[in-house]
Amino acid sequence: MDSNVPSTPRGSLKLLEHLSGAGKAIGVLTSGGDAQGMNAAVRAVVRMGIYVGARVYFIYEGYQGMVDGGPNIVEADWESVSSILQVGGTIIGSARCKAFRTREGRLKAAHNLVHLGITNLCVIGGDGSLTGANIFRKEWSGLLEELAQSGKIDEEAVQKHAYLNVVGMVGSIDNDFCGTDMTIGTDSALHRIIEVVDAIMTTAQSHQRTFVLEVMGRHCGYLALVSALACGADWVFLPESPPEEGWEEHMCIKLSENRARKKRLNIIIVAEGAIDTQNRPITSEKIKELVVTQLGYDTRVTILGHVQRGGTPSAFDRILASRMGVEAVVALLEATPETPACVVSLSGNHAVRLPLVECVQMTQDVQKAMDEGRFKDAVRLRGRSFESNLNTYKRLAIKLPDGQIPKSNCNVAIINVGAPAAGMNAAVRSAVRTGIADGHRMLAIYDGFDGLAKGQIKEISWADVGGWTGQGGSILGTKRILPGKYLEKIAAQMRVHNINALLIIGGFEAYLGLLELSAARERHEEFCVPMVMVPATVSNNVPGSDFSIGADTALNTITDTCDRIKQSASGTKRRVFIIETMGGYCGYLANMGGLAAGADAAYIFEEPFDIRDLQSNVEHLTEKMKTTIQRGLVLRNESCSENYTTDFIYQLYSEEGKGVFDCRKNVLGHMQQGGAPSPFDRNFGTKISARAMQWITTKLKESQGKGRKFVTDDSICVLGISKRNLLFQPVTELKKETDFEHRIPKEQWWLKLRPLMKILAKYKTSYDVSDSGQLEHLHHPRSSHGEPAAI
Repeated sequence: MDSNVPSTPRGSLKLLEHLSGAGKAIGVLTSGGDAQGMNAAVRAVVRMGIYVGARVYFIYEGYQGMVDGGPNIVEADWESVSSILQVGGTIIGSARCKAFRTREGRLKAAHNLVHLGITNLCVIGGDGSLTGANIFRKEWSGLLEELAQSGKIDEEAVQKHAYLNVVGMVGSIDNDFCGTDMTIGTDSALHRIIEVVDAIMTTAQSHQRTFVLEVMGRHCGYLALVSALACGADWVFLPESPPEEGWEEHMCIKLSENRARKKRLNIIIVAEGAIDTQNRPITSEKIKELVVTQLGYDTRVTILGHVQRGGTPSAFDRILASRMGVEAVVALLEATPETPACVVSLSGNHAVRLPLVECVQMTQDVQKAMDEGRFKDAVRLRGRSFESNLNTYKRLAIKLPDGQIPKSNCNVAIINVGAPAAGMNAAVRSAVRTGIADGHRMLAIYDGFDGLAKGQIKEISWADVGGWTGQGGSILGTKRILPGKYLEKIAAQMRVHNINALLIIGGFEAYLGLLELSAARERHEEFCVPMVMVPATVSNNVPGSDFSIGADTALNTITDTCDRIKQSASGTKRRVFIIETMGGYCGYLANMGGLAAGADAAYIFEEPFDIRDLQSNVEHLTEKMKTTIQRGLVLRNESCSENYTTDFIYQLYSEEGKGVFDCRKNVLGHMQQGGAPSPFDRNFGTKISARAMQWITTKLKESQGKGRKFVTDDSICVLGISKRNLLFQPVTELKKETDFEHRIPKEQWWLKLRPLMKILAKYKTSYDVSDSGQLEHLHHPRSSHGEPAAI
């Protein structure tokens, strides 16, 4: 295909079939510090590259391998990236390279690439690695001229390989790169930190200890900040936001106040690059000495170090890296000589391309701002997700004395509805504390609408929700019962307790319940109060939101189990596992679990299938058994088909695979609902719930003194993430977007990612790439409605 075809206008369908990689060669390298998920990105680049007909080369040991050439640059095939999805680090190695910083080094690298016809580079690394790639791209034609003059290559080669395309993906556990909400590896590093914090909390509680935890982040406090948010730490030290003068005393007062409130432990989190306003380092040892000398508390320091870089990548990182890897190949196929080097990144829940130079420039601006003591600028430049995390942390960690909080004289109630989901408790804690900080009296409703009808309602205080972020399930208790049958009783209880606003945290039942309350407003004026729902269900089937609290934790459970099962299957050879996941009629868990675990197929309700599809899957697996990858993994959503049950599929595969492979089946069941919430769910639950509470406060303020009832549709909403925005959508408007019979939204964003799983499992399929392609600029005015949704 001609490389300078104009990009398709938005709106017209652009399919992957229109792009061809025939005759192109792509080099993939990982550089700088390693990060979990790099392998998933390498796998996606290799397989997508081969899928479109390009040759793909591994460049081993980062830029060092590019300079050294020879056995360091090797063509990859489909099987070279098998079984690496679940491996941390990078299988193609990474090294710091001094030679590439010199022109001679880059000359050697150019020679090695031209020799193999590689003119497309996919670089996975941090800002240093990406800057290097951009310099290389700019010098490319000059380097080739020089090689031609010294007779190392001929003029034809100069013409043929006239320009170099570069696409970057950011692999860095620090999340220190401007322009992307999440870098590959950050979520996994948070998993390591939170595992440690959860473990430390139990021992600290036994001995009433204070723990100082040092996490990575020399120049960026993201890991420290989010882990502090996710575990409810007492204090956090960040390079971007140093504590004010006299912090020593403030911190000690805060710690002793928390102890006085019967809190048996204190957790202080420190980024390794933490500084004070004078740019002097604040070390974990210094903090320990301070606590011991001022307060006499038994204090321990734990430095997490390289544990954070290790271990298996989380489901989020595998999916992120796979999406970015595929997007990077599409970007390389579409590149022209004029295309600037770009970075594929994540904005909200949307993959975008940004100019590499702008991102690097902004990342360096943050450092400059910090060096010059302009810390407010540094926080702002870090981006929307950093700033909102910081503000949320401050509000939830430090309670003002009661006398300083202006009372609103409003009672706000919180209820959990539906099945339990990990992260619900983090959401309740966040709402309770935000509400108290806003001057409301907070009420907890126990056991869902059933409890509300029976009057199981108690006031809940700031201290009551301490330590809730890491707890799985629902502490308030939750039921699937809908309010419809008990409207009279519920109205009476709302009157007795004088409930002025309601926050509902739950899944599809919560959504149905909200609709029922909305419909009953005409008959019961008690329901004419602001009501907002925060989606929390493992199924991720709530209309109005791309994500719901609990789905990430469930996805990690599925991914971990699939990893173990794949290992067992590899050991026995020629074995296919069929795994049944939850989700009702919603195929999110099966589809995304399949993408994260590297499944061969995932059967879901949203994409009807018949016996011919099952037959072709069996044939596909039979072919696969002839290769070196002698195992199969198939996921099936529990309600994907009435007749093609898990047993039926298992029996069909067993019969058809006789003599080629044998079969096993596994139903994951309710383990997907349990367990400690993942860092993503804790953080997402905390932030979205705090935002819902701010909405309630704004609504209540608007009506203050006017005594008016809330009757309009916009006072009863679902809060969710949609692509890049946080949106409050009236529940009545979402009705038309809902398939009530199957309890799913009519349109689901993740179905667009379905072809990715098929392509990466070697199936021919159609993939719509209309959304990608337009290079955006960093200071892009966000879309007019809603507010940016930083994850």
